[in-house]
Amino acid sequence: MSQSNQPAILVLADGHVFYGQAFGKIGTATGEICFNTGMTGYQEVFTDPSYTGQVLIMNNVHIGNYGVKNADVESKSVKIHGLIARNLEEKFSRFLADGNLKDYLIANNIVAIDDIDTRALVAHIRTKGAMNCIISSSELDVEKLKAALANVPDMDGLELASTVSTTEEYELGDKNSTIKVAVLDFGVKEHILECLVSRGAHIRVHPAKTPISRLREFNPNGYFISNGPGDPAAMPYAITTVKEILKENKPLFGICLGHQLLALANDIPTFKMHHGHRGLNHPVKNIITGQCEITTQNHGFGVDPEAVRKHENVEITHLNLNDDSIEGIRLKDRQAFSVQYHPESTPGPHDSRYLFDNFLSMMRN
Repeated sequence: MSQSNQPAILVLADGHVFYGQAFGKIGTATGEICFNTGMTGYQEVFTDPSYTGQVLIMNNVHIGNYGVKNADVESKSVKIHGLIARNLEEKFSRFLADGNLKDYLIANNIVAIDDIDTRALVAHIRTKGAMNCIISSSELDVEKLKAALANVPDMDGLELASTVSTTEEYELGDKNSTIKVAVLDFGVKEHILECLVSRGAHIRVHPAKTPISRLREFNPNGYFISNGPGDPAAMPYAITTVKEILKENKPLFGICLGHQLLALANDIPTFKMHHGHRGLNHPVKNIITGQCEITTQNHGFGVDPEAVRKHENVEITHLNLNDDSIEGIRLKDRQAFSVQYHPESTPGPHDSRYLFDNFLSMMRN
């Protein structure tokens, strides 16, 4: 728990106010509030680009108790806009850690609040749904915070992927490999790239708005469409690119936002979920094999289930066992498939990493 006596306030868009203690940078942060059900892996969660625009509630009672380590990241900086917890810990027990959570958040300019009844807060979000919020340890006038919150844009309709994408192309893996993958980066996690490279692929990562002509110049064996933040329906440039990729009939694999873009490229709409799925303990059933997987998830948008079921050329491959939402699809006439969850699973169990093996097998065959 914070050793600071600096008070902080959390205000929700529906008018609810929570009082706690400041942790991390002293200041103000805004964004859409969401919650993660994982007990570990907080640093990987904080650095996941898909959390851009989010103020995150960590459900576990103690966050920061094993410190931070420079290698435990999914991108080069913290991507959450703010952090909420019951107990944020300055002291840590891992002797391999490079530092404590408080200094890490300050270095990354992240405003945080602890001493919050997160069980009550999460129950409220589960009931009322995702909404914008504001945290402040520098302004404690609730009415002023409400006025500032009114100017925060809604996530629905917000295009964020291009803001976290790489600005320059780069390559990873063995350049002599016979398997080449063109990656469209909408906020790709580092361990996704590692899962491709460790299986022998040579990859070139491209900025979000790279035209199909440039992707083709790499002469890839397959295409990977990455995860990322924001509303997929607000990305017509990406939908057009995926449609062009599908014309080539080369293997295509999409994860999370990539899954939603594959659906949109086949005229299947997406929708804003009530409160999304985030955590590393979500059960998913593989409809093709009948096996179940415990999965890592982070998404606030989903694919319209009725539109998928009515589509003649799209087959459902995975379903969420909690709410029957669509977790995976594949095209019947193309070597294209996608999943809503995160098979690279950092943090989380490795039940789903076979999907990378399937993708590499498609390209080799």
